[in-house]
Amino acid sequence: MSSQRKPKHAGEGRVVRVGTVPFGGKHPLALIAGPCVIESRKSCLDLARRLARLAQAEGIPLIFKASYDKANRSAHTSFRGPGLAVGLDVLRAVKDATGLPVLTDVHTCAEAQAAAGVVDVIQIPAFLCRQTDLLLAAGDTGIPVNVKKGQFLAPWDMRYVVAKITSRGNHKIILTERGVSFGYNNLVADMRGLLAMRELGYPVVFDATHSVQRPGGAGDRTTGDGHWAPALARAAVATGCDGVFLETHVNPKQALSDRENAIPFAQVRALWRTMKAIDAIVD
Repeated sequence: MSSQRKPKHAGEGRVVRVGTVPFGGKHPLALIAGPCVIESRKSCLDLARRLARLAQAEGIPLIFKASYDKANRSAHTSFRGPGLAVGLDVLRAVKDATGLPVLTDVHTCAEAQAAAGVVDVIQIPAFLCRQTDLLLAAGDTGIPVNVKKGQFLAPWDMRYVVAKITSRGNHKIILTERGVSFGYNNLVADMRGLLAMRELGYPVVFDATHSVQRPGGAGDRTTGDGHWAPALARAAVATGCDGVFLETHVNPKQALSDRENAIPFAQVRALWRTMKAIDAIVD
């Protein structure tokens, strides 16, 4: 089967390249995967190497994702990660060891500039997607920017987010759906959001594991329904998206963040094969 196909929707537009991985246009489905947070240098490198081997074996256009700081944890006592300096050093080691493009999220203008010197794409967390100065700083880096749509935003309102970044001359933008607030401690995934955001002319990604979160559902921490994440990922690919974002862990029960939602690494291969098959037949 050809590695390229017709655009899935008339609204499809710009192709954004993250290292060797293209998003959008006629390119096949891409995958963004990794742990919620860097728990240690050893565990991060171990998972990155596992994912790299899987990508090589399955022909997956893969970007490795990991956070150096989970700045929006429910409680101040929750594990946040190693911080900017140590975290970027780990992510640099991941790139050197695996050759994979790397993504991480940023929270301040200074972090955007620092991270851009190491990673291939910077990510704007959903809660910060309206922060004008942060978006402008992300645009100023000149590297690709993945913006998570806020749980509080309508998908068409992401046009204002896009305008802030493009005002700095940066059109390397990816938009990610990660669920919409639906009452207290709950999210829903509206697949129409993928179609609405694609009409803005940029590649769209579906975040399968954050879309099944129950924010603050365990009181001082977020819980969720991770067993539903694969089904939502399949639905998003069938709807038509350019990539899927998922968090994975060798042993999710031992994860220090978002353990209820992470997909066990042992299940990623089968899920990818299903998504790839669906993507191949989506018009």
